[in-house]
Amino acid sequence: LPATMSSPVPADPLWPRVAKLLLLLLLQLCAPRASPQPHRCPAACICTSDLLSCSRQMLLRVPQALPPTTTTLDLSHNALTQLHDRWLAALPHLEALHINHNEIRNLSPRAFHNASFLRHLDMSSNYLHAVETHYFEALVSLEELLLYNNRITRVDENAFAKLSGLRKVYLSWNNLTTFPFHVVQGLGIYNLRTLDLSSNSLSSIPVEVLAGLPENIGNGLYLHNNPIRCSCQLYLMLQRWNQQGFSSVKDFFEEHTCKVSDNVPRSLIKFLKHSHMFENCSAGAEDADLSHLEVMVGQPILLTCNTSNTSLPHAATTYMWITPHHEPIKHPGNSNRSLEVYRNGSLRIAVAKPWLSGVYVGLAMNSPYNFSRMCEFNVTVLYPKPAEETFSTGLTTLLGCIVSLVLVIIYLYLTPCRCLGCCKKPAPLSPPQECSAQSSILSTTPPATDGPNRKASANKHVVFLEPIRETQNGKIRLALGEDFPDPKHPKVLQVKSDSESISSVFSDTPIVS
Repeated sequence: LPATMSSPVPADPLWPRVAKLLLLLLLQLCAPRASPQPHRCPAACICTSDLLSCSRQMLLRVPQALPPTTTTLDLSHNALTQLHDRWLAALPHLEALHINHNEIRNLSPRAFHNASFLRHLDMSSNYLHAVETHYFEALVSLEELLLYNNRITRVDENAFAKLSGLRKVYLSWNNLTTFPFHVVQGLGIYNLRTLDLSSNSLSSIPVEVLAGLPENIGNGLYLHNNPIRCSCQLYLMLQRWNQQGFSSVKDFFEEHTCKVSDNVPRSLIKFLKHSHMFENCSAGAEDADLSHLEVMVGQPILLTCNTSNTSLPHAATTYMWITPHHEPIKHPGNSNRSLEVYRNGSLRIAVAKPWLSGVYVGLAMNSPYNFSRMCEFNVTVLYPKPAEETFSTGLTTLLGCIVSLVLVIIYLYLTPCRCLGCCKKPAPLSPPQECSAQSSILSTTPPATDGPNRKASANKHVVFLEPIRETQNGKIRLALGEDFPDPKHPKVLQVKSDSESISSVFSDTPIVS
């Protein structure tokens, strides 16, 4: 046989390698799978159970692999310039996003897609130049939007069209010269409570549109610190809002300015504070529609508007009322039926209560973005007056006079004695004594005498009156007893003095000295 036929065929060296690979593959397939590693917190951030804070880290881009349990994300005070599409897809539970104080100039069309649960968005203090339609249209649950202190010069009229739950929008400290106020009507029907446009460059506003806005928007529409052209319509509208207690005017009363002349940029005045310049402004038609109604507690109220005032077609028109508590009421009424709206547009208040007082605004609508104001009622609920008193005012006055007269009489005739000495009873008269002229005068028993002269007896020293003799100058002349020979005797002088004083008391003739 040839040599080639006699030598054996060498074995292929690849078979052992293939066998090893098959064995390793079999082992990997049979081995139990390990659980996935949990998402770790980014190195530049601080993580809690549902809060992720990456603030003040000078980040140029958003960190990767964010924890999916995050509900609040703070990326403020960094150097972010853009947000890529669907960057929030890994955060399905995100509710609040703080991305303020960065350098973002615009947003991509899908920057906020997959963030349908986001309710609070803070993009203040960035470099945004406009608010386009696609910026926030995917945020269907958004309630608060903070865009103040940017460089925004324009807001698209459909920028907030799909945000039916929006309650607060802050656009102050930008460069806005105009704003689509007509789109606010659609938002106001739902939940909008605050629209801050203060400290911008608004030169004109449609007063006729703003005057017809419901109270819930007017109360939170901030327009101060804008160079708006002065007009009576603007002044009357803001004065009316101030009288109704709107916070937007009351809290910033002195900061509402208007420009007197377009040719003089610095001709700004605080026109609400210096209202004397607008004394000749008369009330507009919107004030004439405000009706005042006073009712007593417990009475039913029916508010009816003149539906012919609206320019909307009646076939597709529905009606709504705004209560003083900024609550929209549509047909058939609220949940407990204390307020009912009829199909003809009337509002019925079942029972008047004090907390139901305020301004009710009636609106006519044919679409969520087209409505007109029909009328306003300022309702005041009063308590019943107390019953009249039994006595009239005249009778009460007469009784008061009688009581006063009785008190005066009691004071004059029944006053208690204040002088203890004069209130004592007089002492009983003592028997006549010597040289007592008073006892002789008061004695009623004449002395015994035989002659016509009735002189005193010789045994007694008695002084008595001499009624037969004449009197001189109204003085009673005393007759002295014979035992007083000397008229100048001291006792005689004393008797004379007493007699003169007594005679002067009982005499009707004036005494001449």
